[in-house]
This record gives sequence, C-alpha cells and structure tokens, in this order.
Amino acid sequence: MKFMHLSDLHLGKRVNEFSMIEDQRYILQEILKAAEEEKPDGVLIAGDVYDKPVPPGEAVELFDEFLVELSLRGKQVFVISGNHDSPERIAFGGRLMAPSGIHMAPVYQGSVEPFAMEDAYGTVRVYLLPFIKPVHARRFFPEQEVSTYTDAMRAAIGQMKLDPGCRNVLVTHQFVTGALRAESEELTVGGADNVDADVFQEFDYVALGHLHRPQNCGSEKIRYCGTPLKYSFSEAKDRKSVTVVELGRKGELAVSTRPLLPLRDMEKIRGTYEEVTARSFYEGTSRQKDYIHITLTDEEDIPNALAKLRVIYPYLMKLDYDNKRTRGQWDLTLEEGSKRQSPMELFRDFYKSQNHQPMSAKQEELAEALIERIWEGEV
Repeated sequence: MKFMHLSDLHLGKRVNEFSMIEDQRYILQEILKAAEEEKPDGVLIAGDVYDKPVPPGEAVELFDEFLVELSLRGKQVFVISGNHDSPERIAFGGRLMAPSGIHMAPVYQGSVEPFAMEDAYGTVRVYLLPFIKPVHARRFFPEQEVSTYTDAMRAAIGQMKLDPGCRNVLVTHQFVTGALRAESEELTVGGADNVDADVFQEFDYVALGHLHRPQNCGSEKIRYCGTPLKYSFSEAKDRKSVTVVELGRKGELAVSTRPLLPLRDMEKIRGTYEEVTARSFYEGTSRQKDYIHITLTDEEDIPNALAKLRVIYPYLMKLDYDNKRTRGQWDLTLEEGSKRQSPMELFRDFYKSQNHQPMSAKQEELAEALIERIWEGEV
C-alpha cells in the first residue's frame, strides 16, 4: 500500500504581508504531478489545511480544486483538522464526499472509526485523529487522568482498540517530544504541548502534521513531512518535499521523499546598499523573482531604502540593518542554547518578578484561559 503524506498547507497564508495564494496554487499543481508519477493508493493530509479557522474564499476554492483533482485521479484522500483549522469546517460535507474517496475527519467526539483499505498483503486501517487538547479529551474520558497532551493522545489511541494483525496508520496533528520547530510555527499556550513518541508504537506508520521541517521522531515510522512551501526565512535553506510511504507485509516500511521546487524561493542576502544594488550582484540569479530578506550593513540608514530596493527586488519581504547602531540596541533575542518560552511561561515569569511570589493554581488557570482566547482571536 502506497501513500503520499502532506501537511500544513496553510492555504490563505500571508507572509510579511505578501499573499502566498499564487505560490500555493503552483505547489499544489506540483503535488498533483507527483501523484501522477508516484501513483499512491492514498493521500494523507495531516492538518493545518488553512492558515486560519475562517479562511478566505480563495483558499477554500483552491483546496476544493485540489480535492476534485485527486478524486478524478482515483485517489483515496484522508484529511484531518490541525490547530489552525476549524474542525467543523473541515468536517463539513464529509459524509457526502466519502463515496468520491475524500474522507474528512469528523469533529472529535471521543472515538475514531478507521477506514479500511485492501491490498495483496491484507488490510490497512487508516485512523484520522484531528488536533486535540487535554481539555477536549477530558470530557470523553472522565475515568482517566487527562492533564497533558500525552495523556489525551494515549486515551484517544486506547479507545481505537487496534488490531495487531492489521497494518495500522494514524494521521494526527501534534508536537512530538524531541522534534524541531521553525520560526513560522506557533508555540501552544502553556508550553506543555509535547506528546511522547512512545504512545504511537502500535502503529505501522504515523503521518504527523504541525511542524514545518520534514523529520522523523525516533524512527521513520513516526514522521513529519513538513510544509510544501517555506513560510519563514528560518526555512530559507530547507529543502521542501512530500513524503512517500510504502507498506509491505506487516512490519515492512519504506519511506522516501520527493523534492518540491517552488514558484518563488526564499533567500537571505546582506551587504551595503551599493553592493546589493550592483547589477553584478543580482543579474543572472533568481533574486529578482524570489522572496528576499535583505540585511544592509551601511552605518547610515538609506532614505526610502525599502521602496528603492523593491524596484530591483519586487518580492523583497523584509529589510533590516546590521551596524554599530543596531548592535548597540537592547538585544531582545534569546541567548544561544536558551529555552524558547511560550506566552504563558513569559507571563508567569513576569508575574513573579512584579509580585515577588509565584502565581497560584487558580491564577494560572485563569491566565492560561485568557491568553488562549486572545491567541485564537476570540477577544
């Protein structure tokens, strides 16, 4: 059984105020070409289909076109919601689309029914588990202690009652302990969103979404495929791809990647204004069609530098300076090797510094709930 594993399309996303919809339309066409050549039996889309819970109309239309094209090619497509998606919007129409081979994960209600596929080696069961938080899972498992993301995942998987004689595939959207984040990813409020990889050991393959860099988590059977496009300059040197998974007999797994080349790449360049505007610097390169982050090293600011540079670099996304003035400013960046903190951790430290005592459990609960509402745009 052969699958293509995708995730984190983030359709409708804007990066530094640039709409990515044209780039996303292009890369989805590249994925369709890959599907024509790879001929997978199924396509796994592991969440964050959209960049916002209420996506723009053009993003919905684009995803609709993509699903139609996959269905016309006879693919079984499995889609779950991620933390950026509205579970209800992803689930909408799922029962009507299923006969066409498009399987949209329903809103999680405490159980997951697998989709069965057959090949020469028997049955493959595909389980669709959308992004869930402990607070979501807790009400379905009142008899269990569900205080962490690992607890929530363990409870949800325990309900699945996996058949060890079948090949079992899980599609889910979580942050697995030990995986590496990129700048374009959000920290979950509270900072305790890690899921221990050992909860997935009974599966033959776990198609993960949430992190933007392709990577394995302990073994190749637990894998993030990464985004099909670069969404921050921290990913400028990354190579984007789709993951191709082949399940043979029980216990046999082959994982490979197929490179994806974007319509416009991302590049970071630096130098003086005179250097970066010299014809020899950009002619004969892709810099005039790619997304660019320029760091100017001039000691004096260049008047209207952004407007002037965009004449040469139309897709200049970001401009900053590296000189004595900027290096002398208060540096708010983290020291190398220090821990990146979540909003809740920052607020907890701030409260303690102001009040000379830690927050109470009740105060932490109230603060976390308020931060999460602000984070998700509810207030």
